[in-house]
Amino acid sequence: MGMSEFYGPGDEAESIATIHRALDLGIDFFDTSDAYGPYTNEELVGRALRGRRDAVVIATKFGIVRGPDPATRSVSGKPEYVRKACEASLKRLGTDRIDLYYQHRVDPNTPIEETVGAMAALVEEGKVRYLGLSEAAPETVRRACKIHPIAALQTEYSLWSREPEDGLLALCEELGVGFVAYSPLGRGFLTGQIKRFEDLAPDDFRRVSPRFQGENFHKNLILVDRIKGLAAEKGCTPAQLALAWVLAQSANIVAIPGTKRRSYLEENVGALMINLSADDLRRIEQVAPRGTAVGDRYPAVTMRLING
Repeated sequence: MGMSEFYGPGDEAESIATIHRALDLGIDFFDTSDAYGPYTNEELVGRALRGRRDAVVIATKFGIVRGPDPATRSVSGKPEYVRKACEASLKRLGTDRIDLYYQHRVDPNTPIEETVGAMAALVEEGKVRYLGLSEAAPETVRRACKIHPIAALQTEYSLWSREPEDGLLALCEELGVGFVAYSPLGRGFLTGQIKRFEDLAPDDFRRVSPRFQGENFHKNLILVDRIKGLAAEKGCTPAQLALAWVLAQSANIVAIPGTKRRSYLEENVGALMINLSADDLRRIEQVAPRGTAVGDRYPAVTMRLING
């Protein structure tokens, strides 16, 4: 996502080099959406993976409808929209099938059964291999699974966004749904690299995120300082500690940290070498208990798009 929008200016050459480096490191799962750009990130991913298509898993999403005003967005899960969005994504990605196709946000005005039914038709036609949901409530996931198997649920999860622990992680285990944790680094805040609000680019969407605002920002820095201390003891970076914590919560979790640069990619991959003992996890819980983060995950207008 950050390669095309939301986190300041992009650098296509570095972005493609980062994707190629990920391939070299054995990473084969790439996550995008038609909403990123909008549309341009799918094109970027398609170009970067050209010639390597059969070696990777491509996940993309539909459902967030963006208009001429970048700040305005709505949600659609209407069957006719599902098909139209899929055809457009296939073309932008330059592929004949999407490995994992998510509904990006649940449409409150369209029964989930109708949306998943339309997605299932794409599976039958060979245009999609597996289905996913993003930011869907437990009951929505249950209803969806009755229509067609749901392979993955993507939801924000990190040391400062622990809402999935309210039964959602357990539900995924119960139903055999993989859990994909997005923003496992707290939109970069948990890396310790963001020290001042002014460090954010003028067009960085975090400038309107409640957790990056005013007093919230300064209070959340306290959490980061605590994580820095534990990371130093483990001989790793705060980002690696945060990622290792997410992965340690369940073997059913896949984390998708985003980055625009090869250096951060390599740092993130280093999290796989961090083994957290029961005592490490206990100490992390002490310094970063649930509810530590101050402020909502998104601005109010965006939170309204979350299926609660």
